[in-house]
Amino acid sequence: MKRFGGSIGILQGARVLFSDFVDGGPMWTGQGDRESRFLVSFREPFQAPPAVIVGLSLLDIDHKANFRADLSAETVTATGFHIVFRTWGDSRIARIRADWTAIGPLRDEDEWDVP
Repeated sequence: MKRFGGSIGILQGARVLFSDFVDGGPMWTGQGDRESRFLVSFREPFQAPPAVIVGLSLLDIDHKANFRADLSAETVTATGFHIVFRTWGDSRIARIRADWTAIGPLRDEDEWDVP
């Protein structure tokens, strides 16, 4: 976790969401609505749910079908979030990697818990 001013933290990471062309998974062979959901757990918790940004960093698709995609961060808490990728129709997606950045409040290192 990178700390800024002691009270703001930034975490970054990357996740291969799937490689469905390898094993004939549903993003490569399926039709219609499909979804992949992955839990990201922060190494160190934030004090409150952070702002999370996700983006595609690797995209491998079939050129014979339309590319339809929805990538989002859902269920964001102080300890983690879900990366969710959705597609629909005849889209054939071989592989996706998503990068993410979380920015949020941290407990000040000078704060004490006094009972």
